[in-house]
Amino acid sequence: MSEDFSNINEGSSRGKAVDLNINMLASCEIGPASARQRQQEAFQVRQEAALFQKDLPLPGHPCNGDEIVFPNKIGNYSKGLPHNQLGEVNLNAYQDFIRALSTGNPDDFEFIPLGGVVKLTNPQAAYAFEMAGPDSHHLGMIAPPAFSSAWLAGEMAELYWQALTRDVPFNAYDTDPLTIAAATDLSKFSDFRGPKINGAVTTGTLFRGNTPGDLVGPYISQFLWKDFVLGSTPFVQRYRTTVAGDDHLTGYEEWLNIQNGLAPATMNQFDPRPRYIRNGRDLGEYVHRDFPFQSTLVACLILLGLGQVALAQTNPYLRSATQIGFVTFGAPNILDFVARAGRASQVAAWFQKFLVHRRLRPEEFGGRVQNRLTGAANYPINPELLNSQAVSEIFDKFGSYLLPQAYAEGCPTHPAYPAGHACFAGAGITMLKAFFKESFIIPNPVVASDDGLTLLPYAGPPLTVGGELNKLAANIAIGRDTAGIHWRSDASEGLKLGEAVAIGILQDYRRTFNEDFSGFSFTKFDGATVII
Repeated sequence: MSEDFSNINEGSSRGKAVDLNINMLASCEIGPASARQRQQEAFQVRQEAALFQKDLPLPGHPCNGDEIVFPNKIGNYSKGLPHNQLGEVNLNAYQDFIRALSTGNPDDFEFIPLGGVVKLTNPQAAYAFEMAGPDSHHLGMIAPPAFSSAWLAGEMAELYWQALTRDVPFNAYDTDPLTIAAATDLSKFSDFRGPKINGAVTTGTLFRGNTPGDLVGPYISQFLWKDFVLGSTPFVQRYRTTVAGDDHLTGYEEWLNIQNGLAPATMNQFDPRPRYIRNGRDLGEYVHRDFPFQSTLVACLILLGLGQVALAQTNPYLRSATQIGFVTFGAPNILDFVARAGRASQVAAWFQKFLVHRRLRPEEFGGRVQNRLTGAANYPINPELLNSQAVSEIFDKFGSYLLPQAYAEGCPTHPAYPAGHACFAGAGITMLKAFFKESFIIPNPVVASDDGLTLLPYAGPPLTVGGELNKLAANIAIGRDTAGIHWRSDASEGLKLGEAVAIGILQDYRRTFNEDFSGFSFTKFDGATVII
């Protein structure tokens, strides 16, 4: 026998009680509250959580202004729509795109003209609501760098260098001529915002994140290398990768076809041997095929395998002589929070992507550089980029100024800012930092060999849970940059947005626990301590 609850909200909205056929005389429960009291308490918990979120100050939603500055929309995302020979979007199609986003009417999305066979990725997710934590529209972000800015010039130069160095092992960054040149070139940009030492980019800071722990030890987090156990089955973290030199969209017609939404003419070529992640190409392929919260799920399993010594000191069951955590403050609780934060973070990201910023992808900007330097168009690209070594090195190797893509299909069909991977990494890792001891030293650390076939013992400064979780966040976020499909600011600001989503969920759930619990305490990506 099935029951239809499809109109439960509609019935409640008319003030009618929903009859669930509960026989109060047959109830056998014990506890501090009767069924009626519990019903009221449950309502109050939900109401207080909703009021808490409602009463928070509303953020602004600034954008970089490119959509207004450039009537031809060269500063905005348009992949999948029809374009002219310069790769500039058909303005009627773009206006239909904007009209659908403005109304939110599902029917209007069916009238967006496409240029090929590839469809837009889930723009209506931008309107979805969440039942725990902050609403997507209630979270703010800074505006991304503008089209002509020195900030964006530095980000694009970094992407060119990441493409050029995809096959350089991370272990060889200190000695390889390409990574040495990359560090030198990026140090010349006036507004490059990657990590530096004494004001300069070094091979030790190259392509890394800005959070605590990012610059300590190997480039790759221990959580992407160490074995883990899923149920009763041990897993080795060797992954399928693509072969060296497997780069795409370096020819103009191929690039233009992809902008119009045609199917790729080439395919990725795979290495027959799975490998530990040992270079940018491996990392880019990992974040090509992963599912949301995969990396944070694996990190959670590794941390749970360390036992109670790795749990946060705020866990109330560390002080109990008769109980252990399970449904609350145990593995099911932590795993669930890691997963649920992932979905909520994507809703927040999709709101920003489609309804606020519509930032163009690096792949699209590469076409602007190509047309500017070949004289086909006179786009106002910052001269710091046009005169950089990065641009000349790209042309010398590939014969064009397009940004080489690690994926045959190029970037996904949704705007760049923020990066979805960064958001779910930021959310999941924030959950892990809330439940585990950030200062705990990871035992028996490792580093991948240059060929990615073995793990070697790591000898260096101690690696902490907090530092390696932050590094994992950077690996997942910046790994998408390494593939050529996101900007550094998509990554860094996406981590912050995901973190804010997780904090909001924890704030709501903090009220639901029965245990004598002092609250969550952990370090944010900016180094500040947050207490919930």
